[in-house]
Amino acid sequence: MPRDRDASSAVGHPAPQPALHRVITLRHAVALYVSSLLGSGIFVIPGLAAQIAGPASIVSWILLSLASYPFAYTFAKLSARRPESGGIYAFAREGIGAGASAATAWLFLAWAAIGAPAATLAAASYLVYVYPLSREDIFLVAAGILLAAFVVNYLGIRFSGRVQIATVVAILAALAVAVVASAPRTSPANYSPFLPNGLASIGTAAALIVWSYLGYENTSNVAEEFQDPKRDFHRSVVISVVLVSVLYVGVAVVTVGTAAYRVGGGATPFAAMVSDAFGAYAGAVVALLAVFVTFGTVNAYSAGMARVYFAAARDGVFPRSLARIDPKTGAPRHALNFLIVMVLASLGAFYLLRVDFVSAFLMASGAAILTYVIGSVAGIRLLKERGARRALPWISLIVSAGLLPFIGPLLAVSLLIAAAGLAVMWALSRRVQRIDAGG
Repeated sequence: MPRDRDASSAVGHPAPQPALHRVITLRHAVALYVSSLLGSGIFVIPGLAAQIAGPASIVSWILLSLASYPFAYTFAKLSARRPESGGIYAFAREGIGAGASAATAWLFLAWAAIGAPAATLAAASYLVYVYPLSREDIFLVAAGILLAAFVVNYLGIRFSGRVQIATVVAILAALAVAVVASAPRTSPANYSPFLPNGLASIGTAAALIVWSYLGYENTSNVAEEFQDPKRDFHRSVVISVVLVSVLYVGVAVVTVGTAAYRVGGGATPFAAMVSDAFGAYAGAVVALLAVFVTFGTVNAYSAGMARVYFAAARDGVFPRSLARIDPKTGAPRHALNFLIVMVLASLGAFYLLRVDFVSAFLMASGAAILTYVIGSVAGIRLLKERGARRALPWISLIVSAGLLPFIGPLLAVSLLIAAAGLAVMWALSRRVQRIDAGG
């Protein structure tokens, strides 16, 4: 691993690389994982997907739930064999090479810079269901959620873990109440016709639904901070995958069965279901909960993404100043500063260009799926599994590659960002070589 030229002691020995604190337990890992998956998308995506494919959108949810285990297993095994901050970035560096890892780091940047504003805008838009907010108000609320999540991460991963536990409790309570209360209000007539828009609509819905399944890699980004990664990491993944899959399919079934997706353009199915069950005031509670849940999601992703940039900075892919750690909290504060600047800049671009959050979700999904392709290839090359489990990284790769066409032309955004990042890295490395040759 590259070392900074100035990082040496007086006797000529290299100084130790900065290390993150090992503080994450199984309980915190499950909370981090579930909140990474059960984010703001669960409040919006079920209704939008049902508008695209009708009752057949349930098939898309089931298929992606089945694909969860290959993804989760691949990244869990990679992380357990060598816990290191950076997740897929570190796997790509070891299994494929420096170019793949550098592309991954820049794809993560695209993912976070586009996805975080999209998620917060979706949550802020949810408030319109109850409160009369202007477009400017929605963007201010989104910026406030982003800033609050980054402040929490400044306090270190231990505090973030406690916040994630509170977030997961709120998410699970909201989902359980909505599903149980709405189940008696479902009608068989709402499931017919089952495939109103043709077979292709299942794939189109899946392209949107995939946003709700992004997060398998997030706890791998903080694997270096597990107290006992070999024991706890895979256990946390299995628990989270089963829990999330059951909840997602349950929400999809009641969203269709109650026809809640036909209200408000399909963007507020939770508010429609809860209001129908408990009255109009319950909609206000759901709106506020959407903001809180989105805060938890952004909190989780800012923790994971900042550590990708931390790892990339240690390798010289990003500026080495991003590899500095706060001595008190153990948080990579410089990487967090870099991330919040990029995210707020992206939010400003959304405002000026009037980007709708559905398109933003698809752009972010494109970057995420490309990183899954790279991570799956790394898993194929690095994991030495036996029996049927040898096929899991291959299944992960096939599913990832199969999802890419559904992103459509918006995939070009992620490809351009990755290409630009590689070009910048190549230019910087050439400059360093010329300096070395001249001096």
